[in-house]
Amino acid sequence: MNTPTLRVLFCIGINQNFFDLPEGGVTAGDVWTAFVALMDGIKGLPGVDFIGDIDDDSHMVGPSDGWPWTCYLLCDVDSQETVKQVCNFLRTIPVGGSDWKLWKYAKIEARIGRALTPREYKD
Repeated sequence: MNTPTLRVLFCIGINQNFFDLPEGGVTAGDVWTAFVALMDGIKGLPGVDFIGDIDDDSHMVGPSDGWPWTCYLLCDVDSQETVKQVCNFLRTIPVGGSDWKLWKYAKIEARIGRALTPREYKD
């Protein structure tokens, strides 16, 4: 039996800590470098097919604690375990030379569904 992939929208919000930079030797550039590591990690994770992204930082000013989010990543993912691995990157990716991880500056939420496809409809 072939298990269908999960269509996942990763919603990422930048929080107030980012806007308070520089602090503790960390700069906005350090966060951006960590964010690039996040994107590379997601794209390189087995079981993830990266479809595309949307960045909304031009139309949204300040932190995003929920919708609308700062950016979105759309992927097909093989399992909920892999979705958890993607979210865990924020707990493990270091920022600059500090002990802080990316979750100090950003949050992530995964919306899991399926690709929108025509289905047979019966009355």
